[in-house]
Amino acid sequence: MQVYKVGGAVRDRLLGLPVTDIDRVVVGATTEEMLAQGFRPVGADFPVFLHPKTGEEYALARTERKSGRGYGGFTFYASPEVTLEEDLVRRDLTINAMAEDDQQNLTDPYHGQRDLEARILRHVSPAFAEDPLRVLRVARFAARYAGLGFTVAPETVELMRQLSASGELQALTAERSWKEISRALMEDQPQVFIQVLRDCGALNVLMPEVDALFGVPQPETHHPEIDTGLHTLSVLQQAALHKQPLTVRWACLLHDLGKGLTPQEEWPRHIAHEHSGLKLIKAVNERFKAPKDCQELALLVGHYHTHGHRALELKASTLLELLQSFDVYRRPQRFEEFIAACEMDARGRKGLEQRSYPQADYLRGAATAARGVAVQPLLEKGFTGPALGEALKRERLKVLKAYKDAATA
Repeated sequence: MQVYKVGGAVRDRLLGLPVTDIDRVVVGATTEEMLAQGFRPVGADFPVFLHPKTGEEYALARTERKSGRGYGGFTFYASPEVTLEEDLVRRDLTINAMAEDDQQNLTDPYHGQRDLEARILRHVSPAFAEDPLRVLRVARFAARYAGLGFTVAPETVELMRQLSASGELQALTAERSWKEISRALMEDQPQVFIQVLRDCGALNVLMPEVDALFGVPQPETHHPEIDTGLHTLSVLQQAALHKQPLTVRWACLLHDLGKGLTPQEEWPRHIAHEHSGLKLIKAVNERFKAPKDCQELALLVGHYHTHGHRALELKASTLLELLQSFDVYRRPQRFEEFIAACEMDARGRKGLEQRSYPQADYLRGAATAARGVAVQPLLEKGFTGPALGEALKRERLKVLKAYKDAATA
Protein backbone atom coordinates (compact mmCIF):
# COMPACT_ATOMS: atom_id res chain seq x y z
CA MET A 1 0.00 0.00 0.00
CA GLN A 2 1.53 3.28 -1.17
CA VAL A 3 0.17 6.79 -0.53
CA TYR A 4 0.88 9.71 -2.88
CA LYS A 5 -0.01 13.38 -2.99
CA VAL A 6 -1.50 14.15 -6.39
CA GLY A 7 -2.93 16.96 -8.47
CA GLY A 8 -3.05 20.53 -7.23
CA ALA A 9 -0.89 19.97 -4.16
CA VAL A 10 2.02 18.82 -6.34
CA ARG A 11 1.38 21.42 -9.05
CA ASP A 12 1.27 24.40 -6.71
CA ARG A 13 4.29 23.27 -4.70
CA LEU A 14 6.33 23.10 -7.89
CA LEU A 15 5.05 26.56 -8.86
CA GLY A 16 6.06 27.92 -5.45
CA LEU A 17 2.46 28.73 -4.59
CA PRO A 18 0.69 28.09 -1.27
CA VAL A 19 -0.72 24.57 -1.08
CA THR A 20 -4.26 24.63 0.32
CA ASP A 21 -6.03 21.41 -0.65
CA ILE A 22 -4.16 18.12 -0.57
CA ASP A 23 -5.51 15.13 -2.52
CA ARG A 24 -4.04 11.70 -1.84
CA VAL A 25 -4.19 8.50 -3.86
CA VAL A 26 -3.70 5.08 -2.32
CA VAL A 27 -2.16 2.41 -4.59
CA GLY A 28 -2.33 -1.31 -3.78
CA ALA A 29 -5.11 -1.25 -1.18
CA THR A 30 -8.65 -2.58 -0.98
CA THR A 31 -11.73 -1.03 0.58
CA GLU A 32 -11.58 -3.64 3.33
CA GLU A 33 -7.98 -2.73 4.18
CA MET A 34 -8.88 0.96 4.39
CA LEU A 35 -11.81 0.25 6.69
CA ALA A 36 -9.66 -2.02 8.87
CA GLN A 37 -7.27 0.89 9.43
CA GLY A 38 -10.11 3.10 10.63
CA PHE A 39 -10.72 5.10 7.45
CA ARG A 40 -14.32 6.23 7.00
CA PRO A 41 -15.96 5.89 3.55
CA VAL A 42 -17.35 8.98 1.81
CA GLY A 43 -20.60 8.27 -0.04
CA ALA A 44 -21.15 5.34 -2.38
CA ASP A 45 -20.09 6.75 -5.77
CA PHE A 46 -16.29 6.84 -5.37
CA PRO A 47 -13.77 4.81 -3.33
CA VAL A 48 -12.84 7.82 -1.19
CA PHE A 49 -12.13 7.65 2.53
CA LEU A 50 -11.51 10.07 5.41
CA HIS A 51 -8.43 9.62 7.57
CA PRO A 52 -9.44 8.51 11.09
CA LYS A 53 -7.44 11.32 12.78
CA THR A 54 -6.97 14.19 10.31
CA GLY A 55 -10.22 13.83 8.35
CA GLU A 56 -8.27 14.32 5.09
CA GLU A 57 -9.40 12.52 1.95
CA TYR A 58 -7.67 9.42 0.60
CA ALA A 59 -8.88 7.91 -2.70
CA LEU A 60 -8.13 4.42 -3.98
CA ALA A 61 -6.36 4.41 -7.34
CA ARG A 62 -8.99 3.88 -10.02
CA THR A 63 -9.67 3.83 -13.72
CA GLU A 64 -12.78 5.19 -15.41
CA ARG A 65 -14.77 4.47 -18.53
CA LYS A 66 -17.30 6.63 -20.36
CA SER A 67 -20.79 5.15 -19.93
CA GLY A 68 -23.17 8.03 -20.62
CA ARG A 69 -23.52 11.74 -21.25
CA GLY A 70 -22.26 14.58 -19.13
CA TYR A 71 -20.02 14.94 -16.11
CA GLY A 72 -21.55 11.96 -14.30
CA GLY A 73 -21.55 9.57 -17.26
CA PHE A 74 -18.67 7.37 -16.07
CA THR A 75 -18.15 4.02 -14.43
CA PHE A 76 -15.18 3.59 -12.09
CA TYR A 77 -13.01 0.60 -11.32
CA ALA A 78 -10.90 0.58 -8.14
CA SER A 79 -8.58 -2.32 -7.42
CA PRO A 80 -5.17 -2.98 -5.82
CA GLU A 81 -3.96 -3.79 -9.36
CA VAL A 82 -4.60 -0.24 -10.65
CA THR A 83 -1.24 1.49 -10.99
CA LEU A 84 -0.43 5.10 -10.16
CA GLU A 85 0.13 5.82 -13.86
CA GLU A 86 -3.31 4.40 -14.71
CA ASP A 87 -4.89 6.62 -12.08
CA LEU A 88 -3.05 9.72 -13.28
CA VAL A 89 -3.92 9.25 -16.97
CA ARG A 90 -7.63 9.83 -16.26
CA ARG A 91 -6.91 13.38 -15.04
CA ASP A 92 -7.57 16.49 -17.10
CA LEU A 93 -4.27 18.34 -17.53
CA THR A 94 -0.66 17.18 -17.45
CA ILE A 95 0.12 19.70 -14.69
CA ASN A 96 -2.56 17.98 -12.59
CA ALA A 97 -1.33 14.47 -13.41
CA MET A 98 1.78 14.40 -11.21
CA ALA A 99 2.26 12.61 -7.90
CA GLU A 100 4.84 12.59 -5.14
CA ASP A 101 5.52 10.40 -2.14
CA ASP A 102 6.29 11.54 1.39
CA GLN A 103 9.92 12.19 0.40
CA GLN A 104 8.77 14.45 -2.48
CA ASN A 105 9.97 11.96 -5.10
CA LEU A 106 8.07 12.99 -8.23
CA THR A 107 6.15 10.61 -10.48
CA ASP A 108 5.46 12.46 -13.74
CA PRO A 109 4.58 10.02 -16.55
CA TYR A 110 2.81 12.63 -18.70
CA HIS A 111 5.43 15.43 -18.54
CA GLY A 112 3.47 17.80 -16.31
CA GLN A 113 6.64 19.40 -14.92
CA ARG A 114 7.81 20.19 -18.45
CA ASP A 115 4.46 21.86 -19.18
CA LEU A 116 4.64 23.77 -15.90
CA GLU A 117 7.99 25.21 -16.97
CA ALA A 118 6.66 25.98 -20.45
CA ARG A 119 3.51 27.54 -18.94
CA ILE A 120 1.23 25.27 -21.00
CA LEU A 121 -2.18 23.87 -20.07
CA ARG A 122 -2.28 20.59 -21.99
CA HIS A 123 -4.66 17.63 -21.80
CA VAL A 124 -3.27 14.30 -20.61
CA SER A 125 -4.98 11.99 -23.11
CA PRO A 126 -7.75 11.92 -25.73
CA ALA A 127 -10.07 10.78 -22.89
CA PHE A 128 -10.14 14.48 -21.97
CA ALA A 129 -12.93 14.89 -24.52
CA GLU A 130 -15.17 12.47 -22.64
CA ASP A 131 -15.91 14.92 -19.81
CA PRO A 132 -17.61 18.22 -20.77
CA LEU A 133 -16.90 19.78 -17.38
CA ARG A 134 -13.24 19.89 -18.37
CA VAL A 135 -13.96 22.69 -20.81
CA LEU A 136 -14.95 24.88 -17.87
CA ARG A 137 -12.12 23.60 -15.68
CA VAL A 138 -9.42 24.37 -18.24
CA ALA A 139 -10.84 27.86 -18.79
CA ARG A 140 -10.82 28.35 -15.00
CA PHE A 141 -7.19 27.24 -14.73
CA ALA A 142 -6.35 29.62 -17.58
CA ALA A 143 -7.90 32.45 -15.54
CA ARG A 144 -6.06 31.39 -12.40
CA TYR A 145 -2.61 31.11 -13.95
CA ALA A 146 -2.80 33.77 -16.67
CA GLY A 147 -0.72 36.07 -14.49
CA LEU A 148 2.10 33.49 -14.58
CA GLY A 149 1.98 33.38 -18.36
CA PHE A 150 0.03 30.15 -18.85
CA THR A 151 -1.86 29.55 -22.08
CA VAL A 152 -3.94 26.63 -23.37
CA ALA A 153 -2.20 24.30 -25.83
CA PRO A 154 -3.68 24.58 -29.34
CA GLU A 155 -4.44 20.84 -29.46
CA THR A 156 -6.31 21.14 -26.15
CA VAL A 157 -8.30 24.10 -27.48
CA GLU A 158 -9.23 21.91 -30.44
CA LEU A 159 -10.52 19.13 -28.16
CA MET A 160 -12.48 21.74 -26.20
CA ARG A 161 -13.93 22.97 -29.48
CA GLN A 162 -15.02 19.44 -30.38
CA LEU A 163 -16.62 19.03 -26.96
CA SER A 164 -18.46 22.34 -27.35
CA ALA A 165 -19.84 21.26 -30.72
CA SER A 166 -20.82 17.77 -29.55
CA GLY A 167 -23.82 18.75 -27.42
CA GLU A 168 -22.15 17.36 -24.31
CA LEU A 169 -22.05 20.76 -22.58
CA GLN A 170 -25.85 20.78 -22.45
CA ALA A 171 -25.67 17.63 -20.32
CA LEU A 172 -23.95 19.51 -17.49
CA THR A 173 -26.17 20.24 -14.51
CA ALA A 174 -26.75 23.85 -13.52
CA GLU A 175 -25.13 23.16 -10.15
CA ARG A 176 -21.89 21.78 -11.61
CA SER A 177 -21.68 24.58 -14.18
CA TRP A 178 -22.31 27.27 -11.57
CA LYS A 179 -19.64 25.81 -9.28
CA GLU A 180 -17.02 26.18 -12.02
CA ILE A 181 -18.30 29.57 -13.22
CA SER A 182 -18.43 31.08 -9.74
CA ARG A 183 -14.94 29.81 -8.89
CA ALA A 184 -13.59 31.13 -12.20
CA LEU A 185 -15.14 34.57 -11.67
CA MET A 186 -13.29 34.81 -8.35
CA GLU A 187 -9.89 34.14 -9.95
CA ASP A 188 -7.39 36.97 -10.46
CA GLN A 189 -8.18 37.27 -14.18
CA PRO A 190 -11.77 36.12 -14.71
CA GLN A 191 -11.92 37.78 -18.11
CA VAL A 192 -9.53 35.09 -19.33
CA PHE A 193 -12.10 32.44 -18.38
CA ILE A 194 -14.70 34.09 -20.63
CA GLN A 195 -12.19 34.59 -23.45
CA VAL A 196 -11.06 30.94 -23.40
CA LEU A 197 -14.68 29.75 -23.44
CA ARG A 198 -15.27 31.99 -26.43
CA ASP A 199 -12.14 30.76 -28.22
CA CYS A 200 -13.37 27.16 -28.13
CA GLY A 201 -17.03 27.88 -28.91
CA ALA A 202 -18.25 27.02 -25.40
CA LEU A 203 -19.42 30.56 -24.57
CA ASN A 204 -21.90 30.45 -27.45
CA VAL A 205 -23.31 27.21 -26.02
CA LEU A 206 -23.34 28.14 -22.33
CA MET A 207 -23.98 31.89 -22.47
CA PRO A 208 -24.99 32.89 -25.99
CA GLU A 209 -26.24 36.19 -24.55
CA VAL A 210 -22.68 37.12 -23.55
CA ASP A 211 -21.14 35.73 -26.73
CA ALA A 212 -23.50 37.91 -28.79
CA LEU A 213 -21.88 41.07 -27.37
CA PHE A 214 -18.63 40.54 -29.27
CA GLY A 215 -18.56 42.54 -32.48
CA VAL A 216 -21.35 44.86 -31.32
CA PRO A 217 -20.09 48.49 -31.46
CA GLN A 218 -20.75 51.29 -28.97
CA PRO A 219 -20.26 55.05 -29.40
CA GLU A 220 -16.51 55.71 -29.42
CA THR A 221 -16.91 58.95 -27.45
CA HIS A 222 -18.10 57.00 -24.40
CA HIS A 223 -16.40 53.69 -25.18
CA PRO A 224 -12.98 54.06 -26.79
CA GLU A 225 -12.72 50.24 -26.91
CA ILE A 226 -15.91 50.27 -29.10
CA ASP A 227 -16.61 46.50 -28.95
CA THR A 228 -19.21 45.62 -26.29
CA GLY A 229 -17.73 42.18 -25.70
CA LEU A 230 -14.27 43.60 -25.08
CA HIS A 231 -15.82 46.18 -22.78
CA THR A 232 -17.47 43.39 -20.77
CA LEU A 233 -14.12 41.62 -20.39
CA SER A 234 -12.53 44.88 -19.22
CA VAL A 235 -15.29 45.49 -16.67
CA LEU A 236 -14.77 41.99 -15.30
CA GLN A 237 -11.03 42.59 -15.15
CA GLN A 238 -11.58 45.81 -13.17
CA ALA A 239 -13.88 43.98 -10.76
CA ALA A 240 -11.09 41.49 -10.06
CA LEU A 241 -8.44 44.19 -9.71
CA HIS A 242 -10.63 45.92 -7.12
CA LYS A 243 -11.30 42.65 -5.25
CA GLN A 244 -15.05 42.79 -5.75
CA PRO A 245 -17.26 39.98 -4.40
CA LEU A 246 -18.94 37.37 -6.58
CA THR A 247 -22.24 39.26 -6.67
CA VAL A 248 -20.56 42.28 -8.25
CA ARG A 249 -18.52 40.20 -10.70
CA TRP A 250 -21.62 38.33 -11.87
CA ALA A 251 -23.48 41.63 -12.35
CA CYS A 252 -20.50 43.05 -14.28
CA LEU A 253 -20.56 40.08 -16.65
CA LEU A 254 -24.27 40.46 -17.43
CA HIS A 255 -24.89 44.22 -17.17
CA ASP A 256 -24.88 45.01 -20.91
CA LEU A 257 -26.69 41.98 -22.34
CA GLY A 258 -29.39 44.19 -23.83
CA LYS A 259 -26.87 45.62 -26.31
CA GLY A 260 -26.77 42.24 -28.01
CA LEU A 261 -30.42 42.75 -29.02
CA THR A 262 -29.95 46.15 -30.67
CA PRO A 263 -30.76 46.01 -34.43
CA GLN A 264 -27.66 46.66 -36.54
CA GLU A 265 -29.27 49.65 -38.19
CA GLU A 266 -29.33 51.38 -34.79
CA TRP A 267 -25.65 50.75 -34.01
CA PRO A 268 -23.64 52.14 -32.28
CA ARG A 269 -26.47 53.53 -30.13
CA HIS A 270 -28.29 51.22 -27.74
CA ILE A 271 -31.49 52.95 -26.69
CA ALA A 272 -33.22 51.34 -23.70
CA HIS A 273 -30.74 48.46 -23.60
CA GLU A 274 -31.11 48.47 -19.82
CA HIS A 275 -34.74 47.39 -20.09
CA SER A 276 -34.37 45.01 -23.03
CA GLY A 277 -31.53 43.20 -21.30
CA LEU A 278 -33.55 42.22 -18.23
CA LYS A 279 -35.14 39.16 -19.86
CA LEU A 280 -31.69 37.95 -20.94
CA ILE A 281 -30.19 38.47 -17.48
CA LYS A 282 -33.11 36.58 -15.99
CA ALA A 283 -32.60 33.72 -18.45
CA VAL A 284 -28.88 33.38 -17.62
CA ASN A 285 -29.63 33.60 -13.89
CA GLU A 286 -32.14 30.77 -14.15
CA ARG A 287 -30.02 28.62 -16.49
CA PHE A 288 -27.26 28.33 -13.91
CA LYS A 289 -29.46 28.62 -10.83
CA ALA A 290 -27.29 31.45 -9.56
CA PRO A 291 -27.68 32.28 -5.85
CA LYS A 292 -30.46 34.71 -5.05
CA ASP A 293 -28.14 37.60 -4.12
CA CYS A 294 -26.29 37.23 -7.44
CA GLN A 295 -29.55 37.11 -9.39
CA GLU A 296 -31.01 40.17 -7.69
CA LEU A 297 -27.92 42.35 -8.06
CA ALA A 298 -27.44 41.38 -11.72
CA LEU A 299 -31.01 42.42 -12.54
CA LEU A 300 -30.76 45.67 -10.59
CA VAL A 301 -27.40 46.62 -12.11
CA GLY A 302 -28.67 45.76 -15.59
CA HIS A 303 -31.71 47.96 -15.06
CA TYR A 304 -30.14 50.93 -13.30
CA HIS A 305 -26.42 51.15 -14.18
CA THR A 306 -26.95 54.16 -16.45
CA HIS A 307 -28.79 55.84 -13.55
CA GLY A 308 -25.59 55.32 -11.57
CA HIS A 309 -23.46 56.97 -14.26
CA ARG A 310 -25.89 59.91 -14.48
CA ALA A 311 -26.35 60.18 -10.71
CA LEU A 312 -25.35 63.85 -10.47
CA GLU A 313 -27.89 64.77 -13.18
CA LEU A 314 -30.84 62.85 -11.72
CA LYS A 315 -33.79 64.76 -10.33
CA ALA A 316 -34.31 64.32 -6.60
CA SER A 317 -37.49 62.35 -7.30
CA THR A 318 -35.64 59.95 -9.64
CA LEU A 319 -32.88 59.59 -7.08
CA LEU A 320 -35.47 58.68 -4.47
CA GLU A 321 -37.00 56.07 -6.78
CA LEU A 322 -33.55 54.58 -7.30
CA LEU A 323 -32.95 54.32 -3.56
CA GLN A 324 -36.41 52.81 -3.05
CA SER A 325 -35.75 50.21 -5.74
CA PHE A 326 -32.72 49.00 -3.82
CA ASP A 327 -34.44 49.16 -0.41
CA VAL A 328 -31.43 51.06 0.94
CA TYR A 329 -33.10 51.40 4.33
CA ARG A 330 -33.03 47.67 5.07
CA ARG A 331 -30.39 46.44 2.58
CA PRO A 332 -27.60 49.05 2.45
CA GLN A 333 -24.98 46.51 1.32
CA ARG A 334 -26.83 45.74 -1.89
CA PHE A 335 -26.76 49.41 -2.87
CA GLU A 336 -23.05 49.55 -2.06
CA GLU A 337 -22.49 46.61 -4.42
CA PHE A 338 -24.53 48.39 -7.09
CA ILE A 339 -22.28 51.43 -6.76
CA ALA A 340 -19.22 49.19 -7.05
CA ALA A 341 -20.57 47.54 -10.23
CA CYS A 342 -21.28 50.95 -11.78
CA GLU A 343 -17.74 52.09 -10.97
CA MET A 344 -16.26 48.95 -12.52
CA ASP A 345 -18.40 49.59 -15.62
CA ALA A 346 -17.04 53.13 -15.85
CA ARG A 347 -13.45 51.97 -15.38
CA GLY A 348 -13.78 49.13 -17.87
CA ARG A 349 -13.16 51.44 -20.81
CA LYS A 350 -9.95 51.69 -22.79
CA GLY A 351 -7.73 54.44 -21.40
CA LEU A 352 -10.23 55.41 -18.68
CA GLU A 353 -9.32 52.77 -16.09
CA GLN A 354 -7.91 55.36 -13.66
CA ARG A 355 -10.57 58.02 -14.10
CA SER A 356 -12.28 59.08 -10.87
CA TYR A 357 -15.92 58.18 -10.29
CA PRO A 358 -17.50 60.97 -8.20
CA GLN A 359 -20.91 59.37 -8.67
CA ALA A 360 -19.96 56.77 -6.05
CA ASP A 361 -19.63 59.18 -3.13
CA TYR A 362 -22.61 61.18 -4.36
CA LEU A 363 -24.84 58.09 -4.33
CA ARG A 364 -23.54 57.05 -0.91
CA GLY A 365 -24.30 60.51 0.43
CA ALA A 366 -27.81 60.42 -1.02
CA ALA A 367 -28.48 57.05 0.61
CA THR A 368 -27.20 58.34 3.94
CA ALA A 369 -29.40 61.44 3.69
CA ALA A 370 -32.50 59.39 2.90
CA ARG A 371 -31.79 56.91 5.68
CA GLY A 372 -31.41 59.82 8.09
CA VAL A 373 -35.13 60.71 7.96
CA ALA A 374 -36.57 59.66 11.32
CA VAL A 375 -39.91 57.86 11.53
CA GLN A 376 -40.73 58.78 15.13
CA PRO A 377 -41.65 62.45 14.51
CA LEU A 378 -44.10 61.35 11.84
CA LEU A 379 -45.65 58.79 14.18
CA GLU A 380 -46.04 61.51 16.80
CA LYS A 381 -47.91 63.57 14.22
CA GLY A 382 -50.40 60.72 13.89
CA PHE A 383 -49.30 59.22 10.58
CA THR A 384 -49.97 55.48 10.24
CA GLY A 385 -50.27 52.87 7.49
CA PRO A 386 -50.08 54.07 3.88
CA ALA A 387 -50.23 57.70 5.04
CA LEU A 388 -47.04 57.14 7.04
CA GLY A 389 -45.34 55.75 3.94
CA GLU A 390 -46.33 58.80 1.90
CA ALA A 391 -45.18 61.17 4.63
CA LEU A 392 -41.83 59.38 4.82
CA LYS A 393 -41.48 59.65 1.06
CA ARG A 394 -42.17 63.41 1.18
CA GLU A 395 -39.60 63.95 3.92
CA ARG A 396 -37.00 61.90 2.10
CA LEU A 397 -37.64 63.80 -1.12
CA LYS A 398 -37.20 67.05 0.79
CA VAL A 399 -33.81 66.03 2.22
CA LEU A 400 -32.68 64.71 -1.16
CA LYS A 401 -33.50 68.01 -2.82
CA ALA A 402 -31.47 69.79 -0.17
CA TYR A 403 -28.65 67.27 -0.57
CA LYS A 404 -28.63 67.65 -4.35
CA ASP A 405 -28.61 71.45 -4.14
CA ALA A 406 -25.70 71.43 -1.70
CA ALA A 407 -23.70 68.77 -3.56
CA THR A 408 -24.06 70.31 -7.02
CA ALA A 409 -23.86 73.97 -6.06
